[in-house]
Amino acid sequence: MSYRRENVRNVAIIAHVDHGKTTLVDAMLRQSNTFRTNEKVEERVMDSNDLERERGITILSKNTSITYKGYRINIVDTPGHADFGGEVERVLMMVDSVLLVVDSNEGAMPQTKFVLKKALEAGLNPMVVVNKIDKNDARPSEVIDEVFDLFVELGASDEQCDFPIIYASAKGGYAGHEAEDDMVDMTPLLDKIIDFVKPPEGDIAGPLQMLITTLDHSSFVGKIGIGKITRGIAKRNQAVAIIDLDGNIKKTTISNLYLYDGLKRVETDEAAIGDIVAISGIGDVHIGDTIADAQAPEALPFVHIDEPTLSMRFMVNDSPFAGQDGTYITSRHLRDRLMKELETNVSLRVNELTPDTFEVSGRGELHLSILIETMRREGFELQVSKPSVITKEEDGVTLEPMEYLTIDVPEEFMGTVMEKLGPRKAEMVNMTSAVNGYTRLEFVIPARGLIGFRNDFMTDTRGNGIMNHVFQGYDRYKGEMPSRSRGSLVVFESGEAVTYGLFNAQERGTLFIEAGTPVYAGMVCGECSRADDIEVNVCKKKHLSNTRASGSDDALKLVPVKKMTLENFLEFATDDEIVEVTPLNIRLRKRMLDHNDRKRAARK
Repeated sequence: MSYRRENVRNVAIIAHVDHGKTTLVDAMLRQSNTFRTNEKVEERVMDSNDLERERGITILSKNTSITYKGYRINIVDTPGHADFGGEVERVLMMVDSVLLVVDSNEGAMPQTKFVLKKALEAGLNPMVVVNKIDKNDARPSEVIDEVFDLFVELGASDEQCDFPIIYASAKGGYAGHEAEDDMVDMTPLLDKIIDFVKPPEGDIAGPLQMLITTLDHSSFVGKIGIGKITRGIAKRNQAVAIIDLDGNIKKTTISNLYLYDGLKRVETDEAAIGDIVAISGIGDVHIGDTIADAQAPEALPFVHIDEPTLSMRFMVNDSPFAGQDGTYITSRHLRDRLMKELETNVSLRVNELTPDTFEVSGRGELHLSILIETMRREGFELQVSKPSVITKEEDGVTLEPMEYLTIDVPEEFMGTVMEKLGPRKAEMVNMTSAVNGYTRLEFVIPARGLIGFRNDFMTDTRGNGIMNHVFQGYDRYKGEMPSRSRGSLVVFESGEAVTYGLFNAQERGTLFIEAGTPVYAGMVCGECSRADDIEVNVCKKKHLSNTRASGSDDALKLVPVKKMTLENFLEFATDDEIVEVTPLNIRLRKRMLDHNDRKRAARK
């Protein structure tokens, strides 16, 4: 018996990174009076994770719910970066429509295409929100044309192409049906969601079925499974079966059942088809598992998640400074933490090579560096290798992952950027004059050609360039590529870096460390100005002689050092270097710390 939940709407918000998804959710929460009038609310309240707040990006998809005119609208905020595409793919299974948010100036960007493609493949009818309508350089009508062209290019059906449009300023908290409307609040957007998004429909009398699409963890109740009920009714203390992806069935009971109300979970005795619920007390559950009626266990199909394209080695820290900063330093700690990450991070793969070394594969550099940064903040010490791409063999032909790269640069930097991309095997596919003196260049480039490119790109464009890339697919291996053109400055002896030693070393290249930094032999302290590695003694003090005191002419001027982040080091590292990551420090070092060992290896 088919049943419609007339008072429920389920919708996901998708967009290119930084087009205002999370801010839009804020505005909708405020409009629906989710917060008390005197409640202090942070901006981008959905970005609850520290890293999300610092970087201004969404990493994990999150659920919220608002009540408006007697309707409950469940909203899922999703990440914009293709590196977290696994999050987007799963979430689309929970909703009946998507709000595609587009910047009124930037228009359709690479990730817009990526997330829209996933939504259209899932058979959803999107609504388009042209955001940041209050920008001085807004060009809403052209942006709508771009979006329509994108729908056609992605093979959208006639019904999908007939999308409603809302113009909004998420930051200002207002929306309208036309760009010229006098906008007051978000009512036009909320009304349109209720009119346009289909209510959930299905068999309410049938046996329970829901797919776990997200996991959460609580120190009180353990694992919490989140998903949408696709059939029947779920009740507290109900006997259910968990069916995993291999078809194994395990019987258990629902201890607690929660619905979303604003940003909070609220306990409920029962929930019906179309509700997005959280369930706890069911024991060990994984993403992709089906929760079904214990008497009639039937599994639901799980979405295919794109394969990883990059891999790195995660190793136990064995540097001379190992164990000084971290709480978790053994291989057992590292293994347990990676296995725990696998439960919630569906795009990740972990392969144990030796007891101390794990091969971790993910969707991109950002995907893996966020994991490393999270572990570092939790108190882990580890070493990681330079990222390498995952190739495939098909009919005796080697294939490698390709990325679709979009670059917006001022005209004067175009030549430099194109010159740098040539050796990296990039092929230009499109070039258009973008707005305000910028030119848009589009390339197809091997994923390995992008490793280490962002650093050069930012320097070459003096910080004015914008680059975005999204996974394109696999293609024939494009041949050898030149590696880093400059060598490293390698520390000659252990100790503490002093001004005199650094002053002599800075003539050889660019330094990464300041006076007073503890160093060890084999650690990389800077970038050499030549192609070879050079050993420098940064601990060398000026000794007194019979002609002058050791303290005379102390006014040695040091050039400001180049501050290196985790991503900078991962891009900068060569194959014989590894990045040491601890809660307090990030260092680059040679695999072989002893310079005699390095010489012997080089001769071989």
